[in-house]
Amino acid sequence: MTLRPLLAQLQHDPAGVRLAREGGSAFVSPSLRAYLVAALLDGVDDALASGRPAIVVAGDDRQAQDLAADLRTWLAPRPVRFSPSRGVAYESHLAPPPHLVGLRVAALDALLRWDADAERRDLIDLEETAADLVAAGYERVDQVEDRGQFAIRGGILDVYPATEDHAVRVDLFDIEIEALRHFSTFTQRSLGDLAAVEIAPAAELAAEHRELAEIAAISDADERPDITQLLPTDRFHALLDLAPPDAVVLMASEEEVAPALADHWQDVCAAFHDDDAHELYVAPDAVAAALDARCRLRLSSLATDQPAEFRAQAADVGARSMAEAEPALEQLVRSGYRTVAAFARRGEGERAAYNLARLRASWLEDDAGPARRGSDPAEGSLRLAHAALRDGFIAAGLQLAVIPEHRLFRRRRAERTGGQSSAQRRRGRLASFSELRTGDIVVHEDHGVGRFAGFETKTVGGITRDYLELEYAGTDKVFMPVDQLPKITRYVGASGAGEAGVRLSKLGGKAWENLKARARRAAQELAGELLNLYAERRRRAGHAFPADSAWQLEFEARFPWRETADQA
Repeated sequence: MTLRPLLAQLQHDPAGVRLAREGGSAFVSPSLRAYLVAALLDGVDDALASGRPAIVVAGDDRQAQDLAADLRTWLAPRPVRFSPSRGVAYESHLAPPPHLVGLRVAALDALLRWDADAERRDLIDLEETAADLVAAGYERVDQVEDRGQFAIRGGILDVYPATEDHAVRVDLFDIEIEALRHFSTFTQRSLGDLAAVEIAPAAELAAEHRELAEIAAISDADERPDITQLLPTDRFHALLDLAPPDAVVLMASEEEVAPALADHWQDVCAAFHDDDAHELYVAPDAVAAALDARCRLRLSSLATDQPAEFRAQAADVGARSMAEAEPALEQLVRSGYRTVAAFARRGEGERAAYNLARLRASWLEDDAGPARRGSDPAEGSLRLAHAALRDGFIAAGLQLAVIPEHRLFRRRRAERTGGQSSAQRRRGRLASFSELRTGDIVVHEDHGVGRFAGFETKTVGGITRDYLELEYAGTDKVFMPVDQLPKITRYVGASGAGEAGVRLSKLGGKAWENLKARARRAAQELAGELLNLYAERRRRAGHAFPADSAWQLEFEARFPWRETADQA
């Protein structure tokens, strides 16, 4: 499902039409940024669409990745690629991880309008393909476990493409491809058939340069050659130099670009002599000059007297149920807003529509006609959309409100995927599936103490995915989706995993709830004791140390390196 019909709403805003056709700068509220970028590129009389590639410049990798995810939803089926940074500096002599290389090359290919169909094959020779994969930076292994690896067994090729979420199995009859499917690296079972797969490179350098870099990386620091002598710097080019002349360049957050460039350059100069730095990196002033020459549209979330402003408030209803959310939706509809509630799963949207008492809602795709973008919803209406969005907005100037499900309802926050949270660092918390072995005793926060029995691949509701099989007292079993791993912890009361003396919980009983209630009361008692202890510490007088002396301040000022946040 695409939200593309809503982009046409910008045509009713004279400032939006002028900005799309003539270029310039504008203020945009952060919640409206993804919509406005998409609408400028594709929402006004095809002013910028017409097959022209576009480069959207963000302040950092996180912002670029989030923006790319929302733009895919707004612009589908128009392809959107995310181009991350290398992840490692050149001077480290380390190779960037395969998934970053794959994303960067795929983004550059899309920008240069590389034709993937020209490389599509129905017939492959395994040895030639193996040589091609090795040249592209893939590692040949006995069994595929991670991106950038491949394995050959008889007439089967397993490969984990750099930009795919799952490994791919290619079944061959002689040199003809018989089947192409995703499979689980845990259970080795199929996750669904594929019509085609894109195998992006897993390394950015040719084999001979990779070998030199690997040798340098393991050499002693004193004997290590200069990195500029190992890389083909004569073939290095800035991204904007490679971009087609007709590519549209748009700055999504202009206020963040200059500080980011300055920070990166400061880090580079701290590790290099000035001449070496210019061989490997583009200086900030050169990047700024290239952007000034090519940038057609500049958006900023800081108001600095821009000729156009696009304001919106964040859509955050935070209701506990549809009955509680309906009055807020009804108010928007009565105020004339084209109101869209977006659900990542269509079933959730259908359930929400069923629970509406006064309003009536139809699906946005039902409005789409034969035109490329369909027709935008009527004024003062409520539509549902099957789409995943990070942020929503309520834009009075556009009379448009888009509210994702997680902003419409108050849900328990999902576990963060970037780094371990404090809860994940608790004793017994599992970081990945690789820590589990068959027979391990685990604790599920809802069902209690169970035994891990292995992985199972099941199809439920038309969706095939992996499940953890957990055994409980008697013959009770629970099949838990792998994405719910944070719900289980390793049992730390036993002296060994799988110990026979551990009593497994019985499903459906009250014993586990009673045990959790007793633990909760014990934790409350401990918290009370700690509060009394800290209160006593606050009551007593401490020792006042003297202020830093002049010699200490002088010593700190002469520290020759840039402090980390913890050092400061």
